[in-house]
Amino acid sequence: MHWRVSTYALMLAAAGLPLYIHLPRYATAELGMSLATLGAILAAIRVMDFAQDPALGWLVDRYPAQKPLLAGLSACGMGTGFVLLYTLRPETGSLLWFTAALVLVFTAYSLGTVLFYGQSAALAGGARGLARLAGWREGGTLCGIILAATAPGLLAALGAQGNGYPAFGLLLALVCLLAWVLCRPLWRLPARVERPLSLSELRASGALSLLTLAFVNALPVAITSTLFLFFVEDRLLLPELAGPFLILFFLAAGLSVPLWSRAATRHDATRVLRLGMGLAVLAFVGAGFLPPGSALGFALICAASGAALGADMVILPVLFAAALDRAGLQAGSAFGLWTFAAKLALAAAAALLLPALALSGYVPGAQNGHSALLALTLAYAGLPCLLKGAAIALATTLPREKAPA
Repeated sequence: MHWRVSTYALMLAAAGLPLYIHLPRYATAELGMSLATLGAILAAIRVMDFAQDPALGWLVDRYPAQKPLLAGLSACGMGTGFVLLYTLRPETGSLLWFTAALVLVFTAYSLGTVLFYGQSAALAGGARGLARLAGWREGGTLCGIILAATAPGLLAALGAQGNGYPAFGLLLALVCLLAWVLCRPLWRLPARVERPLSLSELRASGALSLLTLAFVNALPVAITSTLFLFFVEDRLLLPELAGPFLILFFLAAGLSVPLWSRAATRHDATRVLRLGMGLAVLAFVGAGFLPPGSALGFALICAASGAALGADMVILPVLFAAALDRAGLQAGSAFGLWTFAAKLALAAAAALLLPALALSGYVPGAQNGHSALLALTLAYAGLPCLLKGAAIALATTLPREKAPA
C-alpha cells in the first residue's frame, strides 16, 4: 500500500511547485506572454479557488462512497489539462486556451489533493501511523517534483521540439493515467464517521493555527520556486546548471525527510520545525550575497534550503492531520482549506512579484541593469527571509507536541 501512496503523491507533485518553476519561462519564451499578464491570470484563478477548494472538500465528505470515481476524475482532469497546456497549443486564442488549461489542471489537482490528504488517517491506520505515512507520501512528492522540474530540459536534450514542452505534456498525462490505474485500492479503505467542520471547531482543535502557519511558511518557498530559473540564469549567469541545481535541491529535501520525521517523533515537533525554518533563513541570506558565477556557493545553498524544505513537508501536514483526527473533524473539508492555502501562497508569489519585477525593468533573458538585478535578488533572497521570520514567530505559539509515530 505504501508504494501506491508514493505513486499518487508523485502524480500530484507535477501540478505543484514544478508548474510554478516552468510557467514564467514557458509563458514568456514559448507564448510571448508578459510577466504582468501571467501574474494577473494566476491571481484570477486563485480568486476562483477561494470558493472552489472548500467546495471540493465538502464534496469529498458528502459522498465518501464516490472516492474512487472522484480520484479518477482528478487524474483524468490533470492529464488532459497538461496536454492542453503544453502539447496542443493553438495558433490563435492561445491566451484563453492557456487560462482554461490552467483552470482544469488546478481544479483536478485540488480534488486529488483533498482526497489524498483527507484519506491520510485511513491509509495510516489511525493517527499513530501518520508520520510513517508522511515519509512515503513526501518521498513520492519529491520524486514527482524532480521528474516534473527537470523533464523539459532532459527531453529537449534528447531532441524534443519546443524546448521539450510538447513531449512534457504527454509524459505528464501518461504519469496521471498510470497513477490512477495503480492507486485505485487507496480509495477502498473506509474512513471513520467525522463531525462537520466549522471555524470554532478548527480553532478549538488547534488546526486553524496550523493552517495559518502553513500559509505563511509556504510563501518563501513559493517565491523562490517562482523566481528560481530567473535567479540562476540572469543573476548567477549559470543557465546550464539550473537543472542540476534543482535536482540537488530536491534530493536534499528527500534525503532529509526520514531524519526530520524521526526527530519530530522523538522530540518536540514544533521545535524541530523551527530548526528547519532557521536553516532556510541562513540559506536565503547566503543566496543574497553570492556573486555571479558562484556555482559551488549556490550548490551549498540548494542543499541547505532543500533540507529545510524536508521539515516543512513532513511536520506540518502530520500535525494538521493529527489535530483533525483527535477532534474527529471532517478531513476532506479541512484539507480543502489546506490545499487552498498552499495554492494561494504559490499564486500570491507569482501574482505580486512578477508584475513588480516587470515594473523594476527586469526582463527575463535580457541584459538587465543593476537596479533590475537588485530587485530580483531582493525578491528571491530578501523577502523570503522576512516571511520565514514571521513563520518562526508563529511556530513559537504552538503547543509542545511530538508528531504521531
